[in-house]
Amino acid sequence: MPDRISDELLLERAGNGDQAAFLLLYERHRNSVFRFAYRLLDSVELAEDVTHDCFLSLIRQPGNFIPGRAALRTYLYAAARNLAMKYFRSQGRETALEDLSEHPVAPRRQEPLRRLLDEELVAKVREAISQLPPLQREALVLFEYEGLPLAEIAEVVGSDVGAVKSRLHRARGRLRNSLAPYLNTNPEIVTLEQA
Repeated sequence: MPDRISDELLLERAGNGDQAAFLLLYERHRNSVFRFAYRLLDSVELAEDVTHDCFLSLIRQPGNFIPGRAALRTYLYAAARNLAMKYFRSQGRETALEDLSEHPVAPRRQEPLRRLLDEELVAKVREAISQLPPLQREALVLFEYEGLPLAEIAEVVGSDVGAVKSRLHRARGRLRNSLAPYLNTNPEIVTLEQA
């Protein structure tokens, strides 16, 4: 029954002091906001801070979320993105825009050497993603990991679909280049979901 209550109604109740409504909203969206923030910032501590701040601002200023304009999930991703970009700016890591398909999973063999090589490749994919410029990383994470459609990603990042497509294209190109030594010698494809 609680899953059938809309986010908007829960937010309204939470704004009126209903702690149970806020907790339900938090439980509903916390994991996805945290995953997104973690994949952008590559830090558990920073991702926890961003997640906390997103929900804190939501409850303190519920009027910032306009229900007809976007889904609450979109609003929370946008808030997390803004907090992550604020962090990048404070660290001098802001990147200019101009600097910025799923593949089938091959059957995995359970041999110890194969598992070790697979784990190494997954680690290299994670590392390569963490090295992407922030704008490219966020587009890739929202598309590949969170499964958002391009139009919703454009809403989250405050851009148009063409810019999101361009960022995805550039991110995938950078990943191909940085992972080429691993992918050329390893015929098995590791999907982004494994990373």
